[in-house]
Amino acid sequence: MTHISLPFSIENVSRRGVLKGAAYTGAFVFAARMSVSEAQAISIPAYANGGADMPHGTVSDPHVFVSIDPSGMVSIIATRSEMGTGSRTSLPMVVAEEMNADWGRVKIVQAPGDEPKYGNQDTDGSRSLRHFLQPMRQVGVAMRLMLEEAAAKKWNVDVSQVASSNHEVVHKGDGKKLGYGELAADAMALPTPPMDKITTSYKDPSTYRYVGKGNVGITDLFDITVGKAMYGSDYKLPGMLYAVIARPPVVGGKVVSFDAAEAMKVPGVVKIVEAKGWQPPGTKFAPLGGVAVIAKNTGAAIKARDLLKITWDDGPNKSYDSVAYRAELEAAVAQPGVVERKLGDAEAALKSAKQVISAEYYAAHISHAQMEPPAALVNVSAMGEGGGAGKKVEIWAPVQSPYGTREDVAKLLDVPVENVTVHVTLLGGGFGRKSKCDFVQEAALLSAEMNAPVQVQWTREDDLHNGFYHTVMAQKLEAAIDANKKVVGWRHRVAAPTILSTFKAGADHLMPLELAMGFVDMPFDIPNILCENGKADAHTRIGWFRSVYNIPHAFGVQSFVAELAHALGKDHKEFLLELLGHERDIDLQPQLTQKYWNYGEPYNVYPINTGRLRRVVEVVTEKAGWGKKLPKGEGLGLAVHRSFVDYVATVIHVKVDDKGNITIPQVDTALDAGFTVNPERIRSQIEGAAVMGLSLGRFSQITYKNGKVEQDNYDTYRVARIDESPKVTNVHVVNSKIDVPSGGVGEPGVPPFAPALCNAIFAATGKRIRSLPIGDQLKA
Repeated sequence: MTHISLPFSIENVSRRGVLKGAAYTGAFVFAARMSVSEAQAISIPAYANGGADMPHGTVSDPHVFVSIDPSGMVSIIATRSEMGTGSRTSLPMVVAEEMNADWGRVKIVQAPGDEPKYGNQDTDGSRSLRHFLQPMRQVGVAMRLMLEEAAAKKWNVDVSQVASSNHEVVHKGDGKKLGYGELAADAMALPTPPMDKITTSYKDPSTYRYVGKGNVGITDLFDITVGKAMYGSDYKLPGMLYAVIARPPVVGGKVVSFDAAEAMKVPGVVKIVEAKGWQPPGTKFAPLGGVAVIAKNTGAAIKARDLLKITWDDGPNKSYDSVAYRAELEAAVAQPGVVERKLGDAEAALKSAKQVISAEYYAAHISHAQMEPPAALVNVSAMGEGGGAGKKVEIWAPVQSPYGTREDVAKLLDVPVENVTVHVTLLGGGFGRKSKCDFVQEAALLSAEMNAPVQVQWTREDDLHNGFYHTVMAQKLEAAIDANKKVVGWRHRVAAPTILSTFKAGADHLMPLELAMGFVDMPFDIPNILCENGKADAHTRIGWFRSVYNIPHAFGVQSFVAELAHALGKDHKEFLLELLGHERDIDLQPQLTQKYWNYGEPYNVYPINTGRLRRVVEVVTEKAGWGKKLPKGEGLGLAVHRSFVDYVATVIHVKVDDKGNITIPQVDTALDAGFTVNPERIRSQIEGAAVMGLSLGRFSQITYKNGKVEQDNYDTYRVARIDESPKVTNVHVVNSKIDVPSGGVGEPGVPPFAPALCNAIFAATGKRIRSLPIGDQLKA
């Protein structure tokens, strides 16, 4: 049985102090570890982030997020979707901390989709804590000030004579107390305090009881553990019907004809309809269409669907073939592409180099393959006369973008958005798939067709065959080496279909946000750099996936660094630190031909800092015992990557037997995400990233033949099993000082895993892996 170890250290050490001591030579300087409370005993400055620039921005009004009943039970609204990241717990926990509430007397209430009221609700981009830590602190402070003011008025004293503590307000003079329940009505009737009063009234972090302590588990853990948690497929309504859909096997295909005679004989089948003309091709998250079977239970619907006789027109993508397409991508990176970053003259450096080292890398399409396939229950009902405006739409679904879903369904059914209610269920995994609400739109259209509640259920096969896939990518990297074995030139070419192709016909080059995920933002101190973007037509739906284009970019760059170190006879860690150079914030924009996309964050607050990259490398290699002697067939591999304004380095210990079987005794990951609110969730996210990174590195791929996906279920689309997962995963949090702006945590742990794994395999076997997934390459 796989054992996930508990070691979890917080290294609160100034990166500048450490790096000055190391004199940037690569020497490791280990400073004394501070406790969390010592590190936090300072004031927390407010800092800017990109939250205000997201659709509907942020909201910090306690009247919106908090309610208190007479018993003292505090209800706090959770506005983000819960899919294992813990944001449904962590954000309310911040409110409870600042308002001095007792966590044992807090109830979390999931918000419906309503961004004008709650602020942005898109649970993606590792933004939940990054964008809402400060607003939720402000909510908590404001609520505390309102409770204290209400108590002062009851006692007819100045507010300076009272203070809140653990769910009650205390009179400083005589010690009398009023509970939050006794003050609730008066406090909630008060106006929200002015922002300058709020931002000067934050708690001293040394008094924190929950934030940064790691003593609060996720709210839904018990229900999840005992099977009581409610996911998308679990909601029921009286008189509801169940539907499955036979969708086109090739993207862009359509129904020519179908025979439903045998399918209609299945007991429980109510109706079979062609799902055509729902949305034009290229529309945002458009349902694929096909033939829908509506029945009294899901089993009958699936059985009947299997009996349908459908003739398909496979459309323009019927010849899509993964083998042939890989050759196209590799041909694209063999020639110049669109220049995206240029520093110095890389072409001249390559021509005059003492040595040129090059390598090509490839990564296949990936499916999200979340444990819960898409499912949605929708009830479209009449509100009276008035056509679409007279309809009420109620939705229960596991969606990452509840308000986006609300808007899309309202537009689809031509009803006012205020007539649509989206109830967010637990997600059962998302990874970006459930940001796309095509499955909800299917249920809405069928409910309107049937004049009854309809639940659309996707099977695992549906999910693998009809998803929005992570990109496939080919890369070519070349390094110019001078007589002193220094890298003086770097050329990196990529070719991959863009997510934009899902929304805009003819899009065939990566867009700035994709380029900024480990490609144009490569952080090495090299005098001549050239990054080129090759043409790649899309033949399937491309969507965002946990860590997005960081996954293949990190695989290419970090694998190539290891190859260069080996070719030059240098230690990988020392060579990586040499490439990173001295600590600095990289002035990237003058080298780019397009505006740099910094995950939507202001660059002056979240710059690319090489010191933070160096620090996570130093910490993780020290913790993993880098350089230790290992038996034959074992090796350590290293990789580092910045994504979602976080810095993550991973060292993997691999064993490879003489048959090519891989085991992973230990993984160490160092994470610098700035201030961390919930260390328990940090650890869980990095542990989960290790398992997912292993799946992507070793097994997972979607391939096409004759336009159709070849994988059907978990037998052919493999993910890591328990006995294949890392035996021990150690997580080391670096630089979690309260005055360091928080980054995102849900995604950054994934990108360094595959290159660290492949680098470890090389150290163990001498075999270089340049194509993902690894599959049977070690057994060839």
